[in-house]
Amino acid sequence: MNVPLLDLRAQFITIKEEILAATMEVYESQRFIMGPKVEELEHAIAAYTGVKHAVGVSSGTDALLISLMSAHVNPGDLVITSPYTFFSTAGCIARLGAAPVFVDIDERTYNMDPDLLDEKVSSMNQEARSRIRAIIPVHLFGQCADMDRIGTAAKSLGAVIIEDAAQAIGAEYQSSDGSLHRAGSMGAYGCLSFFPSKNLGSFGDAGMVTTGSDEAYEQLSVLRVHGSKPKYYHKVIGGNFRLDALQAAILLVKFNHLDQWTEKRRENASTYRALFADKGLEQVGLPYEHNGRHIYNQFVIKVGPERDGLKAYLSEQGIGTEVYYPVPLHAQECFSYLGYRPEDFPAALDAAARTLALPIYPELEYEQLEYIVETIYAFYAAHKA
Repeated sequence: MNVPLLDLRAQFITIKEEILAATMEVYESQRFIMGPKVEELEHAIAAYTGVKHAVGVSSGTDALLISLMSAHVNPGDLVITSPYTFFSTAGCIARLGAAPVFVDIDERTYNMDPDLLDEKVSSMNQEARSRIRAIIPVHLFGQCADMDRIGTAAKSLGAVIIEDAAQAIGAEYQSSDGSLHRAGSMGAYGCLSFFPSKNLGSFGDAGMVTTGSDEAYEQLSVLRVHGSKPKYYHKVIGGNFRLDALQAAILLVKFNHLDQWTEKRRENASTYRALFADKGLEQVGLPYEHNGRHIYNQFVIKVGPERDGLKAYLSEQGIGTEVYYPVPLHAQECFSYLGYRPEDFPAALDAAARTLALPIYPELEYEQLEYIVETIYAFYAAHKA
């Protein structure tokens, strides 16, 4: 049986006619950059996330970059974030001349550990604390970070929170008072990615910034068009961060199916749990659900030093997997100037060595999930022998 890590063609078949009609409408209009389709998507995402404004941009990476620019992150500033995430989180900080300050992850959720955040802040002298301009928590794999604790730390520092919600559209965090908050609604800015592999994926690069602030909305709207307002008049230097109308039209079609697809991902996660339990595979650590709604952009298991052998075996049996992420950011060569040692963040290092993402996309059939778990069981049976 062949089970790819992600099968976008299976999804496309179900919405093909809707997509063709939506894109034909854009072709007929000849409005390809910004315009009414982008505005319609912005309103839909703002309402879905639970914020006042959303600003369509050219990618998830540019969502992070423009948010940092809007928050006035400058050379010499410090931005606290996670060492265990996709490169753009820290890359955008460095591009502005600021320095990423890493805080290790919780080994269960893979998100920033709030206890270690408090320790990091407490250990910094006043001069360093005064340079912290922002905190970027990452809602990794589709589950929100502990935003109550992170919010308290940010408030004590006078720092802006920029949520990296690239993998978490529709994820929810349950606050200590019992209230639920959508990813992207708990900071000054929320950054979404619509990269094709995301739960809500475009047919190319696209992204969105969410915000509850009128002032931030105005800044973002100006920054994404080279800092011009009105056209050809520039008070600030921005960038070309505009969203294509074609991508917005495609995303509007997919948006109508998003909650259905998310629930199917969650059902698949529950099926995995039952199948792993039936096989008694206690050596396989399953995703930990904490304080809210996990939307399973990835279904990540944690195993032992045999991870690479398991990955190779699954590939031989036609099952696609992925390692997110094999080298934590603090150990990347381009960040060597920061002076971190690999062992400085042991939880991130451990996750990089032991985690493996399994297929979780909505179109998976029960037989495919069963085959994946059976194959993992066969690997460990042979390994034990």
